[in-house]
Amino acid sequence: MRAAADSSFAAFAAGFVATLVGFTSTIALVFHAAQSLGATPAQAASWVWALGIGMGVGTIGLSLWTRIPILITWSTPGAAVIAAAAGGAGGITMPEAVGAFLVCGLLMLLSGLTGWFEKLMNRIPATLAAALLAGILTKFALMAFAGTTEHPLLVVVMFALYLLGRRFWPRFSVLGVLAGGVAVAVAQGLLNTAAFNGGLTSPVLVMPAWSWQAALGMGVPLFIVTMASQAVPGVAAIRVAGYKPPVSPMMSWSGVFTLLLAPFGGYTFNLAAITAAIVTSPHAHAEPGKRYTAALWSGLFYIAMGLLGSAVAGVLAAFPHTLVIGVAGLALLGTIGGGLATALSGIAHREAALITFLVTLSGMTLWGVGSAFWGLVAGAIALFVEHYRAPSPDSADSP
Repeated sequence: MRAAADSSFAAFAAGFVATLVGFTSTIALVFHAAQSLGATPAQAASWVWALGIGMGVGTIGLSLWTRIPILITWSTPGAAVIAAAAGGAGGITMPEAVGAFLVCGLLMLLSGLTGWFEKLMNRIPATLAAALLAGILTKFALMAFAGTTEHPLLVVVMFALYLLGRRFWPRFSVLGVLAGGVAVAVAQGLLNTAAFNGGLTSPVLVMPAWSWQAALGMGVPLFIVTMASQAVPGVAAIRVAGYKPPVSPMMSWSGVFTLLLAPFGGYTFNLAAITAAIVTSPHAHAEPGKRYTAALWSGLFYIAMGLLGSAVAGVLAAFPHTLVIGVAGLALLGTIGGGLATALSGIAHREAALITFLVTLSGMTLWGVGSAFWGLVAGAIALFVEHYRAPSPDSADSP
């Protein structure tokens, strides 16, 4: 099988780290969203099952089809939208929320079938896309080093292992950081062993209930936030890495996954951006054409975690947050540097790219939409104001 021949231990390690970061960094927010809707423990575990299965099958299917490292993941800002909408005036029940999830999935499917999202992406300059990606990822690098305040030895050891790994075993440096971080966490007693539990998870079906309040108050905002805060940087992450993904089909399939798994808790699926940078980097494979195997490994890990459900959530919750964010931040340093180099390479777009980077990095939220979208908007406005009907250098010098 070609995929097996193309794979490597580095791809295996990158896939594992991508899955680890993807689950541990935001699993608490997903559980919070489920609990905000009044989910039972079985329903909350079913959410993990549905999300794991959907992300795994979607990742494997799209990566095998395109031979491009494509990661499908849940919508992290979407989970925040769900929690906020569920706690609003009048509240939203779990069946009504499932109906809203289906509305979101249908809108995602239509965005792919009509091709309007891909047309929008084709008009975004590469410099702004690179600045957008760098702004998103830099926040994780900052948090990685900020963890020194709480756990100085843990972060210092991981940083030292990263530097040594980059010097002597560059393809496995991230795995070394992870192994060293776990060893220090165990030695310092930072693992929360009480979070461990076992058992497989069974899916729980929740029949949808249709409510225009839930559709408008949760479904539409969920779609907008997911597309603005995740689909745009997700496509940017793949393109900045040098690949040409089929954008419209990816959007369509994300909508299909959402429609199929929403009744079991798969509230929204979309392209990964942060973890995508892990499997598209040289750490995953020396040859760009074989890095899709890192995504395949990640997909298999996603499925395994989905089947284990609440047990996996407990295991992941045992790791200290400083360890998880430290591994993510250090693994993304190379991608951040590359993104900034591309963003600031052209003088004509440099200021607009810098504005995109800073607004995205700020983490601002306006009208429920995150900074990734507003960074792109700010950069586009800056680019328009600076260059619309501006005289060319030749005309400016003429008498």
